[in-house]
Amino acid sequence: MTNPYWSPALARLEPYVPGEQPKSTDRLIKLNTNESPYPPSPRAQAVLQEGDLGDKLRLYPDPESSELRAVIADQFALAPEQVFVGNGSDEVLAHAFYSFFQRPEPLLFPDITYSFYPVYCQLYGIEFQCPPLRDDFSIGVDDYAVAGAGGVILPNPNAPTGRYLPLAEIEKLLKLHPQRVVVIDEAYIDFGGESASKLIADYPNLLVIHTLSKSHALAGLRLGYALGQAHLIEGLNRTKNSFNSYPIDGIAQRVAAAAIADRGWLADNCGKVIATRERCCAALSALGFDIVPSTANFIFARPPVESAESLYQALRQRNILVRYFNKPRISDYLRISIGTDEEMDILIGACKEILSH
Repeated sequence: MTNPYWSPALARLEPYVPGEQPKSTDRLIKLNTNESPYPPSPRAQAVLQEGDLGDKLRLYPDPESSELRAVIADQFALAPEQVFVGNGSDEVLAHAFYSFFQRPEPLLFPDITYSFYPVYCQLYGIEFQCPPLRDDFSIGVDDYAVAGAGGVILPNPNAPTGRYLPLAEIEKLLKLHPQRVVVIDEAYIDFGGESASKLIADYPNLLVIHTLSKSHALAGLRLGYALGQAHLIEGLNRTKNSFNSYPIDGIAQRVAAAAIADRGWLADNCGKVIATRERCCAALSALGFDIVPSTANFIFARPPVESAESLYQALRQRNILVRYFNKPRISDYLRISIGTDEEMDILIGACKEILSH
């Protein structure tokens, strides 16, 4: 039912539905939203203990996030003018859709992908086409050779499948649409992939988007950023400054800068998640699960039962949350975030018990 005070455009929207966030996580193993199983960098945590934070809250933050952008630029051997920051990668994505994809031609993205993309298209009135993933859930770059496309966006690794597209294939995609922006959404790139950011100097149509929610364990902070040549970043800033000139609060800027600078911690944290992922894939394969190759902090798996939803419900009854998508082509699969070794052992044990009945 719509409200008579809503605009027609609002009434037509079908908002994004995030993964379940229970009010209480006591006794709950939460493997449904791809959060980090470990705390953030000690350097980031130390910033929150600094004594001057309260006094600084009376002042507006730096609208340019200059220090944070400099730290990010240093991480990727870029200039600060090639970095844009926002409140989580979702806000950065929203600005990218507004800035680059409102065109008469359709935007291209996979049929199985991050489900926020069609929501942004609804919000901004963007037409889109969805080249289907191949039967093994891989992306076929040749399927994006669509004349007159308004742009391309895809996650790499893809979500919810976890499959990774090598940089050589990303370059082919960039060459297919040299006059349109190609966004590579790298929310999970730190878990085994190679970032397309190293292609930025050669491709003026490339925009790479990252988040601190996954590998940096800062989902509660809400910080994301985009990397690209200066003209693309200028476009994002034009949109941002027409919407909210002070998007990143001062505390978030300082915590994020500390986290990004702690490269050793990032490597160690991702290494632990990768090791647990590989061990879990082997254990679930031994139970008969069909595992899609993953380069993310989750696995996408088809259980050896008639209904993936029934296994989802059985795990839920045991206080284990995973993600089930009741959608065409993937309704036989579960997406399982990688938790601690102890949490994954409990998951594997629960699956053994359920499947034995």
